[in-house]
Amino acid sequence: MVKKYFISLIILFLSIQIGSIQEIAKAQTPVTQITPKKSICSTQLSSAINNIINRPQFSRVRWGILIKTLSSDNILYSQDSQKYFIPASNMKLFTTAAALQQLGADFRIRTSIYDDGNGVLRVVGRGDPSFKNAQLTILSKQLYQQGIREINQLIADDSYFQGEVVNSSWEWEDIQADYGAPVNSLIINENAATLTISPQTIGQPLKLEWAEPTEAYWWKIENNTITTQANEPGFVEVNRDLKGQIIRIKGQLAVNSHPEITGLAVFDPITNFIRQFRQNLAREGITVKETVRSDYHNNDKEIAAVESPPLSKLLIETNVNSNNLYAEALLRSLAIKKPAETNQNTADIGLEVVRETLTQLGVEPEGYVIVDGSGLSRKNLTTPAALVQLLQGIAKSSQAEVFRASLPIAGVKGTLKNRFINTAAAGIMQGKTGSMTGISALSGYVNAPNYQPLVFSIIVNQSEQPGRVMRTAIDEIVVLLAQLKRC
Repeated sequence: MVKKYFISLIILFLSIQIGSIQEIAKAQTPVTQITPKKSICSTQLSSAINNIINRPQFSRVRWGILIKTLSSDNILYSQDSQKYFIPASNMKLFTTAAALQQLGADFRIRTSIYDDGNGVLRVVGRGDPSFKNAQLTILSKQLYQQGIREINQLIADDSYFQGEVVNSSWEWEDIQADYGAPVNSLIINENAATLTISPQTIGQPLKLEWAEPTEAYWWKIENNTITTQANEPGFVEVNRDLKGQIIRIKGQLAVNSHPEITGLAVFDPITNFIRQFRQNLAREGITVKETVRSDYHNNDKEIAAVESPPLSKLLIETNVNSNNLYAEALLRSLAIKKPAETNQNTADIGLEVVRETLTQLGVEPEGYVIVDGSGLSRKNLTTPAALVQLLQGIAKSSQAEVFRASLPIAGVKGTLKNRFINTAAAGIMQGKTGSMTGISALSGYVNAPNYQPLVFSIIVNQSEQPGRVMRTAIDEIVVLLAQLKRC
């Protein structure tokens, strides 16, 4: 009996130790925050949120907040919810909701090759943002299987989207990077190039490697970098010349440091597409004598084609990963729903369709100003109320389930994967993030277990605080919503 009691004590002791070790491991895991999973009465919500947003560090920050129950107009909290804020990538909620409503979940974007006779082939793009080298290979194989071994003239028809490939209000530092890539009809590899920068031996310039080796012949690089002693601090700056083709790189990395990867927007998307296609055709055994650009329209004889994944999948990439190129391509795809005037900008037509769709969903027209589809422009404006109206309107539509599936999930996937870990909001909040210098935003849904479903929009503007500080404060508010209970 004594022996059994002694063994029981040992087991209990080990259990306590193992539990303590597990808690220590959790505490060492990098998370946004760890909040006890307690409850809060709905009557206490306003004071709890005010305690967060009225901290001294936020004295110069503009907060726009609206929290409502999803199925009614019951307002739980409001702070300047009718005033304009720059929404950053929360703008994608407007674009993707309109695309889903107007085009349908099964909509696909087709890229075609037509035979114009006499060895002349014409590739016609329609703005498929998911088009990559794999799709070029499929097209090349289709041509080879039809016995084509030589093309006298390959025409690239990029005329499906009309207007500038870059919004005039985007900032220069954005359009250099892959997240600000140009948007045209013939997109390949998201119109971006990936460069890996690695240390070499001490005193040598950093090593530059392109994901696609032939890029090395396309760009002109000024490499003003150096490999330094082990453990020395490092930095790398990559800038593209205004003319596009010249890249200036400066900085240093320690010999024992990890490589840095940067993405650059291509400066001539059509030339980039033609070059990639020509290389792909050559690998399949098809030679090309001449390549030209043209907007000649004669779509009688399609001999090869590929289609994008359905819109439901494109929306997931757009919202879950906050992909700007996808959002801008979908905005332009909406133009097919409205007759175009001669030489009218395709993006402008898409914006008209978005506005009409938002009105149909119950969003007040005076609640927003939209100038692009992605939110990269600082000329975009919206009220938190307009975003909540959108989220409520789409939740009542037949496309509600598809739309919700396109949103990041707290602590699980997308831009929210590393936020809300070990909090009450993990797994039960879906929302769209937004981030620019001085701006943080989060709008979405919370399925609070002890309360009815909620919809919210939180936007911070004119912040001098680091982005992580603002995100943490926003997350604290959302965790409160996940902990709500009726009192």
